[in-house]
This record gives sequence, C-alpha cells and structure tokens, in this order.
Amino acid sequence: MTAIHEYLKRIFSGTEEEFFSVANSAMEEGKKLFIITANPEILMNAQRDPQVEKLLLSPEAVIVPDGIGVVKAMRSCSLESKERITGVDLSQRLLKAAGEAGRRICLLGAKEEVVSTLKKKLEEQYPQAQIHAKNGYGADKDEDFRSLCAHEPDLFLVALGAPNQELLIFRHLEELKKGVLMGVGGSFDVLSGLKRRAPKLFVKTNTEWLYRILREPSRLGRFYRNNVKFLREVKRAPHKTRKEK
Repeated sequence: MTAIHEYLKRIFSGTEEEFFSVANSAMEEGKKLFIITANPEILMNAQRDPQVEKLLLSPEAVIVPDGIGVVKAMRSCSLESKERITGVDLSQRLLKAAGEAGRRICLLGAKEEVVSTLKKKLEEQYPQAQIHAKNGYGADKDEDFRSLCAHEPDLFLVALGAPNQELLIFRHLEELKKGVLMGVGGSFDVLSGLKRRAPKLFVKTNTEWLYRILREPSRLGRFYRNNVKFLREVKRAPHKTRKEK
C-alpha cells in the first residue's frame, strides 16, 4: 500500500476561498471537477482497500482537507496547508452559486425526508435552478446515479458516506462531460435544516469530531480505528522539507 505521505502530497494546500473559486470556475466554464473531501477515515480506508487507494491517487480527483487532523498531518510532514476546507461549508457555497446562476443541480443520498426537504428548500430559494433528487435507499445506486446523470448536472452532490459515495462517482465519472461532483457524507441533514451542525465554538476550534462523539458515544470506536491510527501512520511518514517536495 502507498504511504500516507503520498496521499497527503496530493491534497489542495490553499484556502477555502481559493478552492471555491476553482470549483465555481469549473461550473461556469462547463468543465468536470471531481472533489474528494479527505478526512483521516478515508485516508486510512486507502490503506486497507486498493479501490480507495486507486481513487485517491487518480489524477481525475482533486482532494481537499476536510478534517483538522489532515491539515496537521500535512504540516507535520512539511507540506503546506493553509486551512481546513469542510464538505458542508463547500457544498453550501456551491449550492448557492449554482442556484443563483440557475444551473442544474442533482442530489443523491440520505433519507427521503431529508433529500426532499433539501430539494424543496433549494427550489424556494432558487426558483430559477433545475433541481433533481433521489434518496440513498434505492436498491441499485449505480442506476440511480445514471438516471441523475441524464439531467447533465452542473453540480452533483452525493451523500452516501465515505468511501462509497466517492467510489460511486469514480465508477461513472466518464459518463459526465461536465459538472462539479462531490461526496458530502451527512451534509444533507444539516443543509436541509433537519439536523443542527455543531455549535460555533466547536466549529471555530476545529473540534466538531468531539461534539459528534459526545452526542453519539458509539462513534468512539470508529474514531480510534481511523483518527488515532492515522496519527500513528503520519508519525512514520517521511518528514521532508518543502524544498525536497
């Protein structure tokens, strides 16, 4: 398996504002952009699953650091990283930009109540936009994805959990000629307004992971398997200087 350091070297090092500009330009210019929001969990999955490793190393994917652990890991390996770029914040900005421009938006994932509420909310905010949605409980996710592809979306958000959402997009990437595509995990719950995001203090201090564990103690095991082990792997990674990159 590829060393963690090799994944870290592929991650976007700029600010959220800089990356949003890149993604919004792709929408405006009718280009295709596949975004992976990387946290320790998906990086550790790549250590266990060759398909996820292939995904992270693909030149067709652009990776952003969604997780303070990833930002700190990059810096500890002497790789530049200006700030964390969260999937929920980025998707909110992209939805606003696409909505205001009257673009085609596709949503796949979450429960029917969640995705329907989000679709209705977006239609009320941006009546000029074309919005299509399917929940994440269909028997054939590939067929659901293909059916939404037929609408030729400018923005396609998939909320099926990592790495399943990213692998699904990757399998069908060639079927789309344009559009910004991104896996967004549980973001639909927050964006729809049906679930509260962590309080601002946790967001500001990059401790949303702690808030989630406090709310759902069952997450602790998952946190250990991924985040704690990730830190161990980072310590073993070669700490090159920026001149050596």
